[in-house]
Amino acid sequence: MPGLPLAQSISVPLRLSGRDQDGDGVDDSLDIVAGGRAEVQRRPAYRSAYYAGGYPPSTEGVCTDVIWRSFQEAGYDLKAMIDDDIAKNGKVYPRVGGRPDPNIDFRRVPNLVNYFQRHGQSLTTTLIPGDLENLAQWQPGDIVVFGLGRPQEHIGIITDRRRSDGVPLVIHNGGPNPREENALVTWPAPIDYHFRFQP
Repeated sequence: MPGLPLAQSISVPLRLSGRDQDGDGVDDSLDIVAGGRAEVQRRPAYRSAYYAGGYPPSTEGVCTDVIWRSFQEAGYDLKAMIDDDIAKNGKVYPRVGGRPDPNIDFRRVPNLVNYFQRHGQSLTTTLIPGDLENLAQWQPGDIVVFGLGRPQEHIGIITDRRRSDGVPLVIHNGGPNPREENALVTWPAPIDYHFRFQP
């Protein structure tokens, strides 16, 4: 890949979830990544809008749509899971403000953060290129959140592809279309959260 370090490659151990929600013989971690890659291939145009029923058409989407579509590939209905959690625990979702809206709640970055804080493992936000111990904490299917509360508020999925120095790539949609790239290093906002989903 152009612009990536030419240093000797390091090999980071692959750690998977050990779960197969949809029973397809593929670990959930890799299914989530496959769902993200399908989104990259589909190339939906970046468009932020409100949709009756919640789901945008497959030709449109934003960063949060990469997440639920990727989870769908692994057999998880993220919208239903978030709607249910908000109904039971609305007070921990300040972005909802006591007025749930299933048409949009699952597509808001702060709500995804609240959900994964409750139903995931919070991991390091420190990234050290070339450091095997640090990089082993960044695994495929992990969720990364940038710039929460800032103009560049954003979310993406860690993939199983890495730079030669071990830094993993990210599938995300920051416009004009989803892509898999070196966003952990290049996105213009800090890494605020790093989660691993644990149903």
